[in-house]
Amino acid sequence: MEKQGVISLGEPFVDYIPVDNTNTHFQPLLGGATVNVAVGTSRFGIPTYYLCKLGEDDTSQFVKKQLIKEGINTQYAVHTSSKKICGVYVHTKENGERFFHSYINETPDEVLTANEIRKEVFEKSKFFYFGSGTLFHPKAKETTETSLKYAKEFGNVIAFDTNIRLQRWESEEQCRQTITSFLKKADIVKIAEDELSFLTETDSLEIGLEKLSIWKIPFLFVTMGGKGAYAIGNGHKVFVPAPSVNAVDTNGAGDAFMAALLYRFHDKGKPVDQTDLTAYLQFANQVGAVATTQVGSLPAKFDLVELKKHIK
Repeated sequence: MEKQGVISLGEPFVDYIPVDNTNTHFQPLLGGATVNVAVGTSRFGIPTYYLCKLGEDDTSQFVKKQLIKEGINTQYAVHTSSKKICGVYVHTKENGERFFHSYINETPDEVLTANEIRKEVFEKSKFFYFGSGTLFHPKAKETTETSLKYAKEFGNVIAFDTNIRLQRWESEEQCRQTITSFLKKADIVKIAEDELSFLTETDSLEIGLEKLSIWKIPFLFVTMGGKGAYAIGNGHKVFVPAPSVNAVDTNGAGDAFMAALLYRFHDKGKPVDQTDLTAYLQFANQVGAVATTQVGSLPAKFDLVELKKHIK
C-alpha cells in the first residue's frame, strides 16, 4: 500500500483579533505558517499530521480542538503542563486599519525536543514539511534535524519554506547561514523574492538563482507576490503571472501557495516535464491568489469546494 500523508513540524500561534475598535475584546483565531499549511493540506483531503508542543491550559485546548476540527492528526504532538501557546495581539486603528500590537511568548524554551519525535509517523507518511520559524532556537533546530533524518530514512519527500522572520534571529548572518544549510536537504523549496535577495545578497533574480543552484534543489519555487512566481526543476525554468483578484488580505497567501504545491506533488507525483511544472505552478498561484480575497491568514471558507468555484 502506497504511503499517504503530510507531516508539518512547527509552533502554533493564536491570533487575537479585536471584535471592535475599542481593542478591549478579542476573538482568538488559530494561526502560524506551519499550521496554515497543515490546514491547507488537510482541506485538500490529504492525511495531515502536526508535530508541536502543546500545554494543558484553555488556550492549548482551543488550539487542539481547532486542529482536530480541521481534520489534522495531533496524536504525535506532545503535551506538558508548563507550555504556553504564543499569542499575537492585533489592534484596530480609528480608521479601521489593523496592525500587530504585541507578541506574547511566555515559554520561549518550551519547544518540541529531538527525543520527543516519534519515528512511526515518518514511516506512514509520504511528505515532511517544515519552515524556518523555529530554527533560531537551538533545541528546535536539533528537533528539525532529527526529523529530517527520519524523513530521509523512510523516503519522505521533504519540503521547506524559508519564510524568514528576521526579528527572531540574533543576527542576519546567523539567519542566513542557518537557512542556507537546510536548503540542500529539501526536495521542494519555496522562497519569496525578497528572501532570495537576502539569502544570496543580491538584488538580481538571475544572480540569486545562480547562487542557489550550487545546492542542487530538485524543485525550487520563487514567489513574487502580485507579479507571479517562478518554478525551476528538471532543467526547466517557467514563470506564471499571478491571476488578477480583488485582494483584501495577503497574509497567509504564501502558506496557501505551499499547501497547493504539496497537494499537487502528493496527488500526482513530481512534475516530469515543463508542461507539468507549469501546471503545478499555475495551480499554486491560483490558490494563493484566492486566499487573498478573504480576511485572515486562515479563511474559514478556504476549502477545495470553494476553490473549484474560482479555479478551472
